[in-house]
Amino acid sequence: MGDLGFAHRSKLIAHCRVIMTTATENTTQAPAKGIQVTEKAIAKIRTAMVKEGISPEQGGLRLGVQGGGCSGLSYNIRFDSQPRERDRIFQFSDVRVFVDPKSFIYLHGMTLDYQETLMQQGFVFVNPQATKSCGCGTSFSA
Repeated sequence: MGDLGFAHRSKLIAHCRVIMTTATENTTQAPAKGIQVTEKAIAKIRTAMVKEGISPEQGGLRLGVQGGGCSGLSYNIRFDSQPRERDRIFQFSDVRVFVDPKSFIYLHGMTLDYQETLMQQGFVFVNPQATKSCGCGTSFSA
């Protein structure tokens, strides 16, 4: 189930922003030094999983980091039909989030949020490890 359909992918990937502070409001905690996902983000993930036909028992949302972008690193977000062998798996109610070991170096301590404003809607990475981000809002450096 690799990539999301174009419409969903553009909503999930193109509308991710980087915020360099931590979020404390409406956050569901994962294990210490893990990742956090807000209730709003969980609801949006759950809805998108149903639309994409992803089974919550086997599949989940994959968060990752890859080289590239204006600031050197870019966030990657997509659905996956199952976790990989070395993934860290975070459970938030009936939603699972998969993170590969290399990406976890840059993502631990972050919060995934979902925001809707008059100007934009989408997932927001609140990452205390991001030391700078560029104007596009989807890339960062750590």
